Amino acid sequence: MTRSPATPLPPPEERRRLRESRSLTQAQLARRVGVSRETVRAWESGRAAPRGRKGEAYTKLLTAATPTEPEPAGRQGSPAFFEPAEFSAPPGPPALVKSSNPSARSAKPSPVRPAGRSVLLPPVRPVGSVRPVRSAQEEAVDPTALTPAQAFDALYAFCAPALVRQAYLLSGRRDLARESVERAFQLAWDRWPEVARDRDPAGWVRAAAYEWALSPWHRFRPRHRRPEPPPSQPSDRALLDVLLHLPPPYRRTVVLYDGVGLDLPETAAETEASTPATASRLLHAHEALAARLPELSDPLVLHQRLAELASAAHLRPAEPPEVREGSERRARFWTRAAIAFTLALIGATALTLHTAPTRYDPPVPPGETVQGVPPRVAPGPLSDKERKLRTKLREELLYGPERLAPQPW
Repeated sequence: MTRSPATPLPPPEERRRLRESRSLTQAQLARRVGVSRETVRAWESGRAAPRGRKGEAYTKLLTAATPTEPEPAGRQGSPAFFEPAEFSAPPGPPALVKSSNPSARSAKPSPVRPAGRSVLLPPVRPVGSVRPVRSAQEEAVDPTALTPAQAFDALYAFCAPALVRQAYLLSGRRDLARESVERAFQLAWDRWPEVARDRDPAGWVRAAAYEWALSPWHRFRPRHRRPEPPPSQPSDRALLDVLLHLPPPYRRTVVLYDGVGLDLPETAAETEASTPATASRLLHAHEALAARLPELSDPLVLHQRLAELASAAHLRPAEPPEVREGSERRARFWTRAAIAFTLALIGATALTLHTAPTRYDPPVPPGETVQGVPPRVAPGPLSDKERKLRTKLREELLYGPERLAPQPW
């Protein structure tokens, strides 16, 4: 069996231009050939020569007459890697799915929800759609080489606008809704390696924002004792009043199921409850809503009204750099506080050791009764001789020569 002659390999400086002309990154080329990205980088720079079947496949991909197809949007090099490009919204109306988990979506098209779902759910790119062909300069930036700040900004731009509206439905306060989203993303930035490798980064941040928005300790804050300006529309005021009178677990279940569009098991998992308990909460919440507002008995009408109420608040989240800087300032503050407390503890310990006695002084023992000594008694009445002497002493002058030369009796 004879092998076909090997295809001549272009010079190292020509390999990068050939790869860019086919709209391929080093990571995509490595996945197609079946090697690591470091190997492709070494082949491209000329530090190593492509050999074996994988080297021949690499050479054929570069020297093929027709350019290779771009990779689909949902394909990733590692299942644990968070790719921010998945969160870029395509042109036109956003696609609407039930869950914002990019890794849990399959190639099956997600069911389209009614209009208004994009107000409460971040837009996503349908899996299986082809990325638009970009120029060589744009493809030169490898998505797997994004910095943590760029990945965080992509997640923030993807989730923050919808999360602010959802937090407003939970709390009924605009400032608390913004604060909840900022604190959730600050917590995500503090634990970014963990959040970036999570199967559902958007769900992680959403759970943290919900927990902060529904915290019962906000009622003790001075600024939250003042009433929030109600919505301008009477129907929005009535719906918000009904929502705020629901218990917090019921309110969270309604927002997740009827607002965001999660399934019942997904809602139960995010609220940390069983599926029957979540179904019971949802049933009682729907009954309470329908008792006050009968038109909300229709799920589609309820979803539309929630979307209208959330969009009527005109909430705008902060910029991603501000959130990251706030998280870093908070981390620096607590680090310095911990260092100051440790130094104060060390100083108090050193002062105690310096001032503490170095020898043992036994305590004074209690007194003991001494036998044979008569007790002291009070003086008795004066005798006649003692009274005469006292009278004579009182009649004598206190000053004079007599005091210097006393006369004998």
